[in-house]
Amino acid sequence: MEARRLNPRLWDTDWLMLRGLASTLKEQLGSHLGKGARLIDLGCGDMPYRTAIEQLGVSYRGADIVEGADLLIGPDGKVDLPDGSADAVLSIQVLEHVRDLDAYCAEAQRLLGPDGTLFLSTHGNWLYHPHPEDHWRWTRTGLEAALNDRGFTVCETRALVGPLATTTIIRLTGFAWVIRKLPVLGGMIAGALAVVMNTRAWLEDCITPVNLRDTNACIYWVRARKVAA
Repeated sequence: MEARRLNPRLWDTDWLMLRGLASTLKEQLGSHLGKGARLIDLGCGDMPYRTAIEQLGVSYRGADIVEGADLLIGPDGKVDLPDGSADAVLSIQVLEHVRDLDAYCAEAQRLLGPDGTLFLSTHGNWLYHPHPEDHWRWTRTGLEAALNDRGFTVCETRALVGPLATTTIIRLTGFAWVIRKLPVLGGMIAGALAVVMNTRAWLEDCITPVNLRDTNACIYWVRARKVAA
């Protein structure tokens, strides 16, 4: 999973999204965090970005609700760490799965030091994908407002993958899911189709006007600061 998240392949159906996330994460953390900064990945899953983050000289700890993470998120949504334990909180494709936004954002804010930074990505437009639940899709203004209302000041929002490319990727995802069920050659055919449709999606994203992408993105990346108490 780590290799695919950091270096997605053209025959992966989510290639365009994952390459955008990986490059944005490395650029943003490299620009806004110094060596030795303490980062908590809140909802880390199998921690696919750990290596890339540690290579930046950032101290990484992953927190999740399941065993296997460095830190366990308890039933109350809290991590067993003191207030202000982190210089940064990372939240990659987690917010759409969070039922209680107030509790999640409050914990992110509690973990951050006085000048802490939240790096967050979540879906603007995408298919329903429970993991184990799926609750939200966001407009740019709605996501910014949700964070601003919960103790953060949004400093920057980036749109990753515009609407033309998103519709192509959604069709590819559906086609590939069916084709892979074919015996023997299903996987190869699905991979070849992904190469063709990913190339088309990349071209579509290149010609999409910036203002259309900014307000109709597949994924939004946000950099926000903790509001001083």
